Amino acid sequence: MEITEVKIFPVNEDKLKAYVTIVLDHCFVVRDLKIINGSTGLFVAMPSKKRSDGSYKDIAHPLNKSTRMVMEKKILESYLSEIKKTGGAESPVHPDEDDLTESAQAGNE
Repeated sequence: MEITEVKIFPVNEDKLKAYVTIVLDHCFVVRDLKIINGSTGLFVAMPSKKRSDGSYKDIAHPLNKSTRMVMEKKILESYLSEIKKTGGAESPVHPDEDDLTESAQAGNE
């Protein structure tokens, strides 16, 4: 499995730094990953759903530590590159909008 596209949507909040959309192997999209500034630095939170008891359950997540590390490294590198490029400005596009490139969309046809 390869992350073939990473789209970063910076936000201006205290702990939440960005929403992220990734494309796997040009054919599968995962939205609503989050870059969080935690007590030990930046980390990637997987998309989750709030349960009736108030807890959160991941919707999608890596099954092992090595896959998580590869994903986190690529996503955080993309985030830092985007921040350098934009000077830390918020993205004008909300992550719920259609944010895939033509190359990623072509895989769906």
